[in-house]
Amino acid sequence: QVRLVESGGGLVQPGGSLKLSCAASGSIFRINSMAWYRQAPGTERELVAQIITEGTTNYADSVKGRFTISRDNARNTMSLQMNSLKPEDTAVYYCNANVRPARSRDVNFVYWGQGTQVTVSS
Repeated sequence: QVRLVESGGGLVQPGGSLKLSCAASGSIFRINSMAWYRQAPGTERELVAQIITEGTTNYADSVKGRFTISRDNARNTMSLQMNSLKPEDTAVYYCNANVRPARSRDVNFVYWGQGTQVTVSS
């Protein structure tokens, strides 16, 4: 079974920085892409940033220039460096991965982590 575990959330003041990490484990043949989503109270979950194996990245307009997504393919980990944080960045952040599990008959699956809370407040 493939599992994603987030870490690094917490409380930070506006203008501060925080780094989130996601570790993938289990019977993984290949991770096709990974992404960070977030969901604030009373809102729908939204895409924050995405990265594919080759290193191509995509960001939501609201975080461009402030957030940086990266991954370590050898360790099956992903990070989100968040700078210049704003109160509107407050949300639960979720790790997402499109994975080809081992012995999957050439089929890909999407997996989610349990989420980590990020609170930006003074």
